Amino acid sequence: MNAQLSPKNRVLPTGRRGTVTVLAAVMTVVMLGMVAFSVDMGYVLSNKQELQRTADAAALAACWEYGKELAYGANPYTAVSVGRGVASTYAGVNTIGGVTPALNENSCNHASGDLVFGEIADFNAASVALDTSNINDFNAVTVKVRRDGSINGQVPYFFAKIFGQTGQNVDAEATAGYARKVKGFTTPGHGGNANVLPYALDLDTWNDLLDGHADDNWSYDVSTGAVSSGPDGVLEVNLFPQGTGSPGNRGTVDIGSSNNSTNDIARQIVYGVSKADLAYHGGSVVFDGCGELELNGDTGISAGVKDELASIIGQPRMIPIFSKVVGPGNNAQYTIVKWAGIRIMEVKLTGAMKSKRVIVQPCPMVMEGVIPSTTDTSDYVYSPVVLVK
Repeated sequence: MNAQLSPKNRVLPTGRRGTVTVLAAVMTVVMLGMVAFSVDMGYVLSNKQELQRTADAAALAACWEYGKELAYGANPYTAVSVGRGVASTYAGVNTIGGVTPALNENSCNHASGDLVFGEIADFNAASVALDTSNINDFNAVTVKVRRDGSINGQVPYFFAKIFGQTGQNVDAEATAGYARKVKGFTTPGHGGNANVLPYALDLDTWNDLLDGHADDNWSYDVSTGAVSSGPDGVLEVNLFPQGTGSPGNRGTVDIGSSNNSTNDIARQIVYGVSKADLAYHGGSVVFDGCGELELNGDTGISAGVKDELASIIGQPRMIPIFSKVVGPGNNAQYTIVKWAGIRIMEVKLTGAMKSKRVIVQPCPMVMEGVIPSTTDTSDYVYSPVVLVK
């Protein structure tokens, strides 16, 4: 009797052997294709992530440097030029797949370019688009970093080359911006205080200062933060006015309770306006639809806070600017129409009334918790630079 062949000894017919061989080859090709796709796509995605980080860093750095140049007096064209250079520098130190990326700096600032400066008028809008029509209003930067055939080269494929595919175009875009127009403030996101002084300056004096009608007797060293006597090219005014139009009131305003004591004023000078203070105003201090804000007046700058004021000499603070005041002393009502960034240069609150003074000069003030405006309601006050998209 013939022994039955075991499965391992069976021999397939010639036709079936060919079919299995073809199927095995096909499966091998499919598996290789899957490996090629997964490895190459993983590499492409890795490059995409690196491109996005580079775009984010370049946009933030460019916007910050642009804003800083502008705040310290550079003309807008110079500030934009500096910002472009910084964007390229930051992009160049972030290698992408072993490639040091270059940026198309788009010096003509075409709206479709890779590096565009413009204005975001409303940060709360559903779609944030840059308006490039007026360089004087620019407050944002969009950076696109690309790897394609025209710049930085495609992201190369490895295994997919066997299928005739050499690489893929990849890009990433980021927009960074900051508010240059501020209509009020609320508690900063970190929960801390807002560095606002409870002292108001009249609009005429502030405008005269900006128009160049003021003194220059003090100097601020940007590198050390030191204040000394002598001119520095930035004019100063006296925050302690000799008359506000309100008898018994010297510009002090109540941010918080209408019965703020000297201790409250001293605390706000050193530490800023707290969340509890803002609760008296519904959580924020902000202009109404007419661009105005009413604040109660206090009895004046007391010599009891001279040490607190002296302790913040050289530090940036925001102050309210008023257009009018009615009523005397604690009954005074200030109409606030603008916010301004300043630093204190000198404090003297003893002696005769005519010799008392708190000398301030304009100062770029970056403050968290500011509420952006679509109109010119502030000078020298800015929000931090943030990624918008």
